[in-house]
Amino acid sequence: MIAGDEQAFAELYRRWQGPLYRFALQMTGNAGLAEEIVQEAFMTLIRAPRTYNSSRGPLRGFLYGVCRNHVLRCVAAESPYLGLAETAADDGHRFAELATSSNLLADLAAAQTVKQVRKAILSLPATYREAVVLCDLHEMTYEQAAGVLKCPVGTVRSRLHRARDLLLAKLRTLAPHPAGVSATASNESEGIR
Repeated sequence: MIAGDEQAFAELYRRWQGPLYRFALQMTGNAGLAEEIVQEAFMTLIRAPRTYNSSRGPLRGFLYGVCRNHVLRCVAAESPYLGLAETAADDGHRFAELATSSNLLADLAAAQTVKQVRKAILSLPATYREAVVLCDLHEMTYEQAAGVLKCPVGTVRSRLHRARDLLLAKLRTLAPHPAGVSATASNESEGIR
């Protein structure tokens, strides 16, 4: 690809477009913006292919790093939290699929949970969101995520720990409580104060 082989670039694009798009979507919550970010990341590679140096790390880390830089620029330009308009449209399509399933109530509850988790992840500060998306959703090791984020492994671990605590707190506030039971009473019954 660096030598200008178009077939090699096409193969590289086919292999990495999907994961990079999911990363950008999970970071921004906006499908259109995620597409633009991935396109910009690959355009960066086309314009300056020699910016990748295999001695500095694997291609995966480089591509996620370039994509991350574009995400951070877009998020900073737009706002710290981007809406979920695109996922709302997706949910309508998913509802039609769920309606044909045998256990509609369970499927709807699961879809609602997924929606709440997505919303909670998008509400995290960018540094924590990155750690969750890379380690938990993209299943990167701490070392791989540290390479993408250009920070020490300990920083990734602490960000991930803090992010998980924030997510748990956000999801607890969103969780429905049985009728007549307050969130405080529910938490006390679980031994949580």
